[in-house]
Amino acid sequence: MRGYRETEERCVAVVVPTNGYLDVRGTSWRCNRGFRSEGGQCTAVQVPANGYAVDSSYDQGWRCNRGYRSNGTSCVKFELPAHAYLLDSVHSFGWQCERGFRQAEGRCIAIEVPANAYLVGAGDGWKCERGFQRIDNQCLPIVVPVNAYLDDRGAEWRCERGFRKEGASCVAMRVPANGYIGYAGDEWSCESGFRKQQGACVVVPES
Repeated sequence: MRGYRETEERCVAVVVPTNGYLDVRGTSWRCNRGFRSEGGQCTAVQVPANGYAVDSSYDQGWRCNRGYRSNGTSCVKFELPAHAYLLDSVHSFGWQCERGFRQAEGRCIAIEVPANAYLVGAGDGWKCERGFQRIDNQCLPIVVPVNAYLDDRGAEWRCERGFRKEGASCVAMRVPANGYIGYAGDEWSCESGFRKQQGACVVVPES
């Protein structure tokens, strides 16, 4: 029965102290918000300035207001560096740099975005624009040879169908008679009834 607990095969009434309440199961008790359990009683929590009371079952009975952090038994103001903002946290402490800045040694340092680049993600990094590649801290144009094109990402080039990559160039494939360009477009195969032999397609002998 709610309000009782089993002790030595008997049901004993749960004695709830002042400023307390029965828990969900009804076999024990907890203290109200702003109080904490001490010696079987619920004693008032001493909430410091710039703090507020919470359920003491999950904490020390209080937390600091937004913009303050716990320092022993007090709440001290959180000093934000330039170009930073407070994180929206139940703990009311912590900060993050604004977009375009990164955290370093307790400060927010501006990210140097080179020409032909843009900020990505949370704004704490950068990538090169399409058609450019990252070399050191620069975005240099990708040199696309004749008979080639930029891939979908725009980060590298590929040879057109019927050409294959050789160094920094696209060289035309030599497809022999009775051969055809494969699916990938940079290799060839022989038609049915033929097989590759020294760059040619020769008839497969009948068995």
